[in-house]
Amino acid sequence: MKNYYILNLFSFVLLPALSVAQVPANIESSLVLLDVQTGRETVVLTEKRHFEAPNWSRDGTYLLINAKGKIEKIAVSGKKLGIVNTGFANDCNNDHGFSFDGKTLVISHNDTTLHPNLNSRIFVLPAAGGKPRLVTEQFPSYWHGISPDGQTLLYCAMRNDEWDVYSIGINGGPETRLTDAKGLDDGPEYSYDGQWIYFNSHRTGRMHLYRMKPDGSGTEQLTNDEFDNWFAHPGPDNKSIAYIAYMKDQQGRHPFGQDVKLRLMDVKTRKVRDLTPVFYGGQGTINVPSWSPDGKRIAFVRYRKW
Repeated sequence: MKNYYILNLFSFVLLPALSVAQVPANIESSLVLLDVQTGRETVVLTEKRHFEAPNWSRDGTYLLINAKGKIEKIAVSGKKLGIVNTGFANDCNNDHGFSFDGKTLVISHNDTTLHPNLNSRIFVLPAAGGKPRLVTEQFPSYWHGISPDGQTLLYCAMRNDEWDVYSIGINGGPETRLTDAKGLDDGPEYSYDGQWIYFNSHRTGRMHLYRMKPDGSGTEQLTNDEFDNWFAHPGPDNKSIAYIAYMKDQQGRHPFGQDVKLRLMDVKTRKVRDLTPVFYGGQGTINVPSWSPDGKRIAFVRYRKW
């Protein structure tokens, strides 16, 4: 969950703009596994509570979701496997995931002692749980990707009132700014071969998908349609990306509780097809890497009011 600040050009005042609409109390969440070839959906968990942002474990046996600041393990059968021990990091937001070798878990933890809202920093810990180690000293920082060799993290961060894509070594140290266009840049992820970083940007006044080289050069725009496109998740085959599309212009935000659908793009031909019909979702549906290790399925969360 991110809080974005938008510059009001008329008053020159920074106004807080919540990226997430208030989630109603009467929400039912369903964890869905989607076969990208057949379109077959398997609902493995449905509960009358709010959970979000599934990651698939690298061995394919379970998924992570987050709810109320905790990271939970859910078997692919839907069986609850308990809460991951994240130590003092007990207010995790929905930007979390595994290293490619499956040994490390990366989390984004909110700390209100730093700032009432813009307070997320990135930590790493053993995948099975343990004591988190701080990576990003500066805040707010929201994790989204890790390099295939596990040595570099990608994240969205606000510095000097600008939201951009940054990278940093797994052990911390200086951060590198990779984008500098006006407007929000978010959701960076490495391709499985490490040759590209995929991300979304509002630089044109609409949210679209882009990719660039790992050093920030060679930026290419991938989408240019009537939708607001967010969170490009590269597939294990390095040939496709799955992403979420809002049906209406969200003015640079990605709120909860909107009409959305999941789509798949062939990155060579740029041909796009729908993976799902339109459904009730948005923030929390598919924020972070969620492909199965074999590249056959993706995990997402669909919501319903009850």
